[in-house]
Amino acid sequence: MSTYLVCSTPVHGHVGPMLEAARHLVSRGHRVVFLTGTRFAERVAATGAEFRALEGIADFDDRDVDSYLPERDRYRGIARAQYDIQTIFVKPIPDQHRAVREIVAAESPAAILVDGAFAGVAPLLLGGAPRPPVLALGVTPLTQSSRDVAPAGTALPPSSSPLGRVRNRLLGLVARRVLFRQTQQLGDRILAELGARDSGLFVMDISGAYDRFLHLGARAFEYPRSDLAPNTTFVGPIPPQPSSAALPSWWPDLQAGRPVVHVTQGTIDNHDLDRLIRPTLRALERLDVLVVVTLGGLDPSVLQGEVPENARVAEYLPYDRLMPLTSVYVTNGGYGGVQQALRDGVPMVVAGDSEDKPEVAARVAWSGAGIDLRTGTPSPEALRSAVQRVLSEASFRTAAGRMAEAIAEYDTLALIEAELEGAVVRAG
Repeated sequence: MSTYLVCSTPVHGHVGPMLEAARHLVSRGHRVVFLTGTRFAERVAATGAEFRALEGIADFDDRDVDSYLPERDRYRGIARAQYDIQTIFVKPIPDQHRAVREIVAAESPAAILVDGAFAGVAPLLLGGAPRPPVLALGVTPLTQSSRDVAPAGTALPPSSSPLGRVRNRLLGLVARRVLFRQTQQLGDRILAELGARDSGLFVMDISGAYDRFLHLGARAFEYPRSDLAPNTTFVGPIPPQPSSAALPSWWPDLQAGRPVVHVTQGTIDNHDLDRLIRPTLRALERLDVLVVVTLGGLDPSVLQGEVPENARVAEYLPYDRLMPLTSVYVTNGGYGGVQQALRDGVPMVVAGDSEDKPEVAARVAWSGAGIDLRTGTPSPEALRSAVQRVLSEASFRTAAGRMAEAIAEYDTLALIEAELEGAVVRAG
């Protein structure tokens, strides 16, 4: 058995899949050292892995946005996106790299597995010193540059036509040299100071530098790329852990015959429920559906007096039991939640406008598995119309069913383990 180092940016949507990969590796007899933020120490320990803490600005609590993005409200649009990316993913690189280097020296891991945005391993990848193999899990929509796809963040559909490829190339140049120029320059400077060679890679897309890039999704859900990097393979989404948590007393209502519409804003972007949850409750209160709300850890009392007769509310619910009973999933576009819905063939209505959510929403629409409302603050009227359409038009459930069939072909955790073992063998 091998010792593996697993590293994750301390953001819930990044840590979650890495924890499940670590849990599987431990169950298979491997030793796993897990590097991430201190807020996840107990969850790491519960997998059987050995926790190591990031330090400095690399260790932040993603639940307290004001603590690690204190100046965010000063920015809008592209400027805010640059501020977020620089603060969360670029500026922590030196502290991340220092921690990785110390663990590698002390533990001699056979391989390193990181979430695809953990750039603290970039100096290893782009340096000349001997190192263990470095593999990454793609925990967000694939951002890999391509002649067939517009750059990440544009939320545009793919196009491989001659005109489409011209569009993609021009937009890529604008993104790299104009819109995100400051972010690119900052990344280049930090990596150069850490001894990395100039690779020419866009700082927001280093997927091609990993020894293997394992994308957590079905190939069928991702835009086709004729120039997909040869190190990239699709391994399907991480399956949810079976839950033994107690169910609420109203759980039998889900099987009473009414279509179930599940709505959530996830676990991070859930501070302002006026963005999606409250509009959905208003939109559907007169329809013959059962609305199931999860609040991502908030107490249901935050909606006291606002819950109509046809709605039920919980902090959390087990998705392995909820999704098979769901007719429509209304979401702000968290990648993990969307993948779990697709695993069960659940069509969606997506309303997301932050982080990678517009790209997730665009892929849902492109695949035919749902409707992209192209906003993070939809009106009740838009939500009602979209939910009614998804319920009444069979094409959405059919397309979601095709995604479920594609996902069922992947044994994701076994594939991740096999890729790690293969990388160790190749490293010799």
